[in-house]
Amino acid sequence: MPEAPTTPWRKLTRMEAAVIERGGTEAPFSGEYEHTSTSGVYLCKRCGAALYRSEDKFDAQCGWPSFDQEIPGAVRRLPDHDGQRVEIRCARCDAHLGHVFEGERMTPKNSRHCVNSISLLLKPAPGPTTSRPPS
Repeated sequence: MPEAPTTPWRKLTRMEAAVIERGGTEAPFSGEYEHTSTSGVYLCKRCGAALYRSEDKFDAQCGWPSFDQEIPGAVRRLPDHDGQRVEIRCARCDAHLGHVFEGERMTPKNSRHCVNSISLLLKPAPGPTTSRPPS
């Protein structure tokens, strides 16, 4: 289960609110974390809940950061309004994150969480070396 909130929700910019609160999508290949290889934990931009670990991130070449699993209990899955996809939301504050796709065989876990960079904040791992080779 996600840890309890330690800070109040962040005030969002108009673009952040369009994605996080209204379920929008940032333009592909435009997000801050698409090619990031920094070690650490990805947090919900609105409430700060830990959602994904950097070691679960991979390059799906889809235009958005991709992870093959979430931190247990951090993400809710629900049917998307289009009736085709599965939406993912922060389990703590219900922020829209993106979509999850199963069965694509891109990783051994056979799962791809396609996440909007604008929904995330990266908390780098402590220590002098925070980069890892890109996957």
